[in-house]
Amino acid sequence: MPQEIKRDGAVINYHMSGQGDITLLFVHGSYIDQNYWSEQVSFFSPHYTVVTIDLPGHGKSGRDRKNWSLEGFAEDVIEVIKTLHLENVILIGHSIAGDVNLMAAVRYPEPIIGFIGVDNFKNAATPLPAQYQCQVSTILENLKKDFENTNEQYARMALLTSDAPSTVSNRVIRDYRNAYRPMGMATMPEVFEIYKMEKELLPKLHVKLDLINVDYIPTNEEPLKQLTTHGFEVHHMEGASHYPMIESPEEFNVLLEKEIHKIEREIHVY
Repeated sequence: MPQEIKRDGAVINYHMSGQGDITLLFVHGSYIDQNYWSEQVSFFSPHYTVVTIDLPGHGKSGRDRKNWSLEGFAEDVIEVIKTLHLENVILIGHSIAGDVNLMAAVRYPEPIIGFIGVDNFKNAATPLPAQYQCQVSTILENLKKDFENTNEQYARMALLTSDAPSTVSNRVIRDYRNAYRPMGMATMPEVFEIYKMEKELLPKLHVKLDLINVDYIPTNEEPLKQLTTHGFEVHHMEGASHYPMIESPEEFNVLLEKEIHKIEREIHVY
């Protein structure tokens, strides 16, 4: 039977496995889906409750939604937590899902015991330099004219390098080209303005911010030092893409496991 929850007109497809006292809730980034976490599901399910979801407009989830927004995705995450009665939740969000999870954690903090970002908050709460603003305008304008090719160019420019494995590049490019246009057209402008939300909400995050970031683009830690109330830690991975969970899953799982164990020790949940 399909595992589905419905919110705001759209079905949210999810997968739940394992029976641990701690729940790992994995949320994917833009235009991809929960299958990117398959190696993590296999690795962590023997010891934890593991939940993955397709955000509406992605993967097997529904597209029947009038108004698309990152804020709406945060409400979807909260709805999954509430409907499935998840407890002792460690939120794990890749890319823009780090921001989605940040909104969810601040709005519904009670069940959240840990927060792990995957290749995100690299220049938190900081607007793009002026010289790049014109590029943003060009990208947004080109999306209106040629959504598929503009998405591919963005993925190649910002998310992948020429050294990225072809299996990773081909998968990402395919998913970016096949993204649901109404959802993408509504949310992409928000992505470029998300720094405003980060500046407001990062100080309100009630748990430590743990990041596993790939060094193909460096992480600027200065804003995190100023904004995180409960501290932060950046764990660096070498790699050639924005997708460590599929590019280097074994190394990624080891790093992620270490962070989960730290959270367990800090809150004394075993």
